[in-house]
Amino acid sequence: MGSMGILFDDAVIIRQSEKVDDPSVITVNCPDKTGLGSDLCRIILFFRLTVIRTDVSTDGKWCYLVFWVVGKPSTRWGLLKKRLIGACPSYSFASGISYYRDELQPPKPPDVFLLKLCCHDRKGLLHDVTEVLCELELTIMRVKVSTTPDGKVMDLFFITDTRELLHTNQRKDDKYGHLKTVLCDAMIKCDIEMVGPEMAACSQGPSFLSDAITQGMFEYDSVACKCPSITMDNKLSPSHTLVQIACQNHKGLLYDVMRTLKDYNIQISYGRVNTKGKKDCEMDLFIMQADGKKIVDPSKQNGLRSRLQMELSRPLRVSLTSRGPDTELLVANPVELSGKGRPLVFYDITLSLKMLDIPIFSAEIGRYMIGDREWELYRVLLDEGENSSVSKKKIEETVWKMLMCWE
Repeated sequence: MGSMGILFDDAVIIRQSEKVDDPSVITVNCPDKTGLGSDLCRIILFFRLTVIRTDVSTDGKWCYLVFWVVGKPSTRWGLLKKRLIGACPSYSFASGISYYRDELQPPKPPDVFLLKLCCHDRKGLLHDVTEVLCELELTIMRVKVSTTPDGKVMDLFFITDTRELLHTNQRKDDKYGHLKTVLCDAMIKCDIEMVGPEMAACSQGPSFLSDAITQGMFEYDSVACKCPSITMDNKLSPSHTLVQIACQNHKGLLYDVMRTLKDYNIQISYGRVNTKGKKDCEMDLFIMQADGKKIVDPSKQNGLRSRLQMELSRPLRVSLTSRGPDTELLVANPVELSGKGRPLVFYDITLSLKMLDIPIFSAEIGRYMIGDREWELYRVLLDEGENSSVSKKKIEETVWKMLMCWE
């Protein structure tokens, strides 16, 4: 055990599986806070782990969570443990010691850096760069990619560093070395500099979108999961509302449930999640509001139920639209109230287009208010060429499958 204000080393224990097909077990035992489950699930999703079962229990001050997960040979378990420990509140948070107030303050926004990359264009280039940045734990906040007539590509990435070391020469050299190894002779020039948050914000252009852009994405379903079955019961527990969810499994499912409850300021006191094969999932969640009471107001129940149904059937929006002679791929990712969006979306988009052998002419990431919510919008202009035989439906479905499916 550490002293007060310092985390115990055993707050997170990872027991790796001995057989290939068996799950590894992640146990988190730490002080509780509303939204902790969402933060942990986001990290697990970032490390591309498949969650097959979860148990959650908390008394409101201390929580115990167990995740049964399937990783890959490349899973960096040591780094995963470090990131999970970083998300756990420290001991002082539970004991309410007043001189550790930093736990309760909103975290300082991370430093933003601008990575300028000039390359000779080639197939899959943008995905290869994105993969390097993800491996280095660099989060892409904004991106602007453009292709010049002479076949060169200028990539502008606004990034933050999970390790918070990008201001050091060693970390910059590490990033440069990784990019050079992957891009080889394609790389012409690479610069990185710290920029103010104002410049990163300015890079996204206007904060509103034309109706023509949003209409196709938000008014009809091009691709979606099956609508989940959600029931609520207040009779089984004297102090909690039981929410039962039966739904189609998808990548990030647990994160989608947890982030929705976090945005509603709802706490899970006890929960059990089981997946059946790769397709189906069942959840029993005993929840209560921030005031410690169950949800009895029918309008609040209906509001939460309809929001969960929407988030689980359409956690992301994918559509393909024609812009004159060009085709634009649009992917919308809902942003949590905390300001975070689903991880690895750009990684999955660029990987699916690389698999389809469709070059990317330009790409942008921006954040926009659509309705009463903030969305992260990925706009990718496809360079289909005259010989492209891939249908729009096939592109939409391939991108959606990459974003939603585990395999």
